[in-house]
This record gives sequence, C-alpha cells and structure tokens, in this order.
Amino acid sequence: MDSVLQDLYAVVTDRKNNPPKEGNSYTCYLFDQGIDKICKKLGEETSEVIIAAKNGVQEDTVGEISDLIYHLTVLMVDQGIPLEAVMDKLESRSQKIGNLKKFKQVDHDT
Repeated sequence: MDSVLQDLYAVVTDRKNNPPKEGNSYTCYLFDQGIDKICKKLGEETSEVIIAAKNGVQEDTVGEISDLIYHLTVLMVDQGIPLEAVMDKLESRSQKIGNLKKFKQVDHDT
C-alpha cells in the first residue's frame, strides 16, 4: 500500500518540478493557483467525504477518500512535507498504548 502513496507523491512532485509543456495537468493547475486554491479543494473534498459517508454508499465514500488523499498529497508537496514525515508520525502514534485523555463528566442539570 505504501508504494501507491509513494508513487502518487512522486508523480505530484514531478508535476511541480517539471510541469508538462503540452496538455492540461490538474496538478499543475493547483500549484499555479497556490495555497488558497489547494486548501479550498481540501475543504471541498473533506465535505464530500462526510456527505458520502453519511449517505452510506461505500463506493462513493472510497472515491471521495481517494480524492481527499490526492489533494492532501498536493498540499504536502506544495509545503515541502515529505511523505516519510507523515508515515513516521503515523507509525509513532501507532506505538502509543491506550488513550491518556480523560473526559470530564458534565452535569447537565446545573
């Protein structure tokens, strides 16, 4: 599975560093438009994931999650965040045992 993400990251990085001279590249369009456009698309895709999940159609949810991961990858490349940094963070978080957060019980009658 990591290789799919690595391949996506490599393609997005290549588009940023070597935009094709011919043809339309949506990835290049996002980089040309800048961080505001990239973040706007992230917001849109996040909303679409939520809506698809609420609608309960798994195929639609998978498609929207894929779109979100693509746009997150564009953001990472734009911000110079290596894929390895995210993978390392996820790995370190998976090593934690239990949830140390404590929730306060709220008395709603007062």
